[in-house]
Amino acid sequence: MAWVIDLPEMGKSVYLAGAIEYAPDGGCSWRIAMSQFLKQKLGLYVFDPSSRERQLLTENEKKNFRTWKSTDRLSFLPVIHRIIDNDLEQLTQKTLFVIVLWDKYCTQGTGTAGELTMAYHYKIPVYMVLDIPKESTSSWALGCATEVFESFKDLERFLINKYQ
Repeated sequence: MAWVIDLPEMGKSVYLAGAIEYAPDGGCSWRIAMSQFLKQKLGLYVFDPSSRERQLLTENEKKNFRTWKSTDRLSFLPVIHRIIDNDLEQLTQKTLFVIVLWDKYCTQGTGTAGELTMAYHYKIPVYMVLDIPKESTSSWALGCATEVFESFKDLERFLINKYQ
């Protein structure tokens, strides 16, 4: 795939899944904190689709592609396909495990649910942190998760025990 960004020769990485499009900060803040933890405490490389998206797009695409989805489908499709192809290539071929923040913003889009489904299908472990009540969480999403955590601190303790 021509648009896939090659990662350094560090083996597989941790894929950080969660809302981007509808999240207030583009899903950046939790990913930054988790990336630091994974790199510093576990020495793992991280794939952050929220930052990779910006690297895949031209300045014009960054500025316009979200509005193109309702105004210019012919311009929109190649851009979103590039993002989807890159993310799914990373997920299915270069991922050790997935960490997902499942919050109210995930329910407004479908990308995160698609990523979880692909990870489940490819037997890639999914560690889910819930930011909404479990009873409000999609059964499908919970079914794709290998482990479910109530907080990032709980997840971090688990990861240290499993991967350190």
